[in-house]
Amino acid sequence: MTDLQIRKIDFGFDETIPFQWLPSHPKFGLIANAISIMAIGFEKFIVINTRAAIPLIEDPAVVDEAEAFLRQEAQHAKNHRKHVAALIGRYPGLKETLDEAIGAFDHLVETRSLEFRLAYTADLESTFTPVFKVMLDHEDVLFRPGDERVASLFLWHFVEEVEHRSSALVVCDAVVKNRYYRTRVARTVFRHIMRVYRNILAGFEKHVPEADRRARYRDVSPDGVRREEVLARLPLRSSWRTRLGMFPPSPFAPASNREMLVMAYRLMLSQTPHHRPEREPLPRFADGWFARYDAGYDVTRFYTGLPVPR
Repeated sequence: MTDLQIRKIDFGFDETIPFQWLPSHPKFGLIANAISIMAIGFEKFIVINTRAAIPLIEDPAVVDEAEAFLRQEAQHAKNHRKHVAALIGRYPGLKETLDEAIGAFDHLVETRSLEFRLAYTADLESTFTPVFKVMLDHEDVLFRPGDERVASLFLWHFVEEVEHRSSALVVCDAVVKNRYYRTRVARTVFRHIMRVYRNILAGFEKHVPEADRRARYRDVSPDGVRREEVLARLPLRSSWRTRLGMFPPSPFAPASNREMLVMAYRLMLSQTPHHRPEREPLPRFADGWFARYDAGYDVTRFYTGLPVPR
């Protein structure tokens, strides 16, 4: 039996939700908003693929894992839809951006084999623990100062991604039965997901005024993030950074050089044929989040929520 827990949490979002929910670190806030839109399409994609895979799985324990995995992901998609709906209420053009992101994943369902789609999910999910560890290890800077409602959504989503870090690979292995396949298709997978991410950022530029975004496409694109982090970590005077078009803080500013190098190493390791997500170092914050949830606190307001009856 799986040990994943299905937490049915209803986050409340309305027209008071700001687009830039983290003014102290607006580049990270913009990345998180892109993740929110991407999550809706990707998690719908996961649910479709996992449901298609379950009849092909022979091991009852893996079936249990697959069912719990898709149920967690369905909960994530539901609450990200609420967040994005609130943003669309203020910026109606973002509906076009959301539809394009969902359509990019729907196209994969229509045109690619189940084996490829399961490998896609396993490849991408394998990257989440090292990335989210860096984020959650610095939640005091990257989440706490922001709008608590939005911050709490991402904290919940990211700790559950860490919790089910092995699920996508378990399902993929049960159906594909070839550890080398997902490594072979990794380049195609990441080319696709980066295209989706860039299109979302372009949608933000098109539909949300820069005064509300407080960050630009060039700052948080894949190339932009690499550039920002390198410039932020070089021993340069602030005037030189300004001349080069870099205005602090960088997206991952609170992380040390060592943490960023470890993250990069573990991202590469995550795509190797014999990667085991269960061996990944985990963010300490996750245990605290689970303990707070188990104690009955309102985690939709993680920092200030009081215990609620269940």
